Amino acid sequence: MSSHQKKPVTPVRVTVKQVFENPRSESIPASEKSMPPTHPPGTSAFKKAWRWLWWFIWEDTSIWSWFANIILAFVLIKFLVYPALGFALGTTHPIVAVVSSSMEHDVNFDSWWTEGGYCTGGDMSQTALKSYGTYGIDKAEFLAFPFHNGFNKGDIMILSGPTKLKVGDVAVFNAGLGEPVIHRVILLTNSTLTTRGDNNCGLNGFEQDIPNSRLVGKAQLRIPLLGWIKIGFVNLMGLVTGRA
Repeated sequence: MSSHQKKPVTPVRVTVKQVFENPRSESIPASEKSMPPTHPPGTSAFKKAWRWLWWFIWEDTSIWSWFANIILAFVLIKFLVYPALGFALGTTHPIVAVVSSSMEHDVNFDSWWTEGGYCTGGDMSQTALKSYGTYGIDKAEFLAFPFHNGFNKGDIMILSGPTKLKVGDVAVFNAGLGEPVIHRVILLTNSTLTTRGDNNCGLNGFEQDIPNSRLVGKAQLRIPLLGWIKIGFVNLMGLVTGRA
C-alpha cells in the first residue's frame, strides 16, 4: 500500500489595501481583473473619454470610484428621482424626515388617551381625551385616524399633495422654522386649518389658522428609522460648520 504525502500549503498574504480595493483580488486571475479600456486606432477623443468614464463608474473597484458613485447617486436622487416623485405625488416634498418627538406615543394607546402628563414636562391633569375632546374628537373617532399611534423621531414619511385634508389627517406645512412641521389636523375651515402634535402639551402659535398657501403635503406612509440618516448627516454638518 502506498501513502500519499500532502504538500504543505503556503499561506497567501493579502494587504489591507488589496482587500479594500478588491476583496477578490487574490482569487481573480490577472487577465480577468478590471482594467481601463483599450482603444483601437482612430478612436475619437469623445469615445475614449466616454468608455473610460463608463469603466470608472461601473467596473473600477478603487475608492475613487466608490466616491464617484456616491456623488452620482446623490445627484440623481436630488435632481431627478426626488422631483419626479414629487410631480407624481403632487407635492414639492414627497419624502420628509421626522426631526422631533412631537408626534410620539411613548405608551400604548389606551394609556396615552386617558393618563395625564403624556407630554414632557406637561400638566399631569392634561390628557389626550381632554385635549382632543375640546375639538369634539372622541376615542372611537381618533382610532380611525391615520397614524393613530403616532410616529417617532427618525421616521420617514411619504407625502401626497395637501388636497382633501380631513380632521385627523397628518399634514405637513411651512411654519418658518427651517424644517416643515408635521402635525395632526384638529380643525378645518374653508381657508385655514389648525394642527396639534400628539405629544405636545398644547397648541403652538404657528399651528393655528394655517393658510392653505403654507401647506406642503399629507402623510400617507411611514418608514421607521430611515430618517436618522438625514438627522445624523445634518448634525454632522452642523459640527463641521460650527452651527450645532
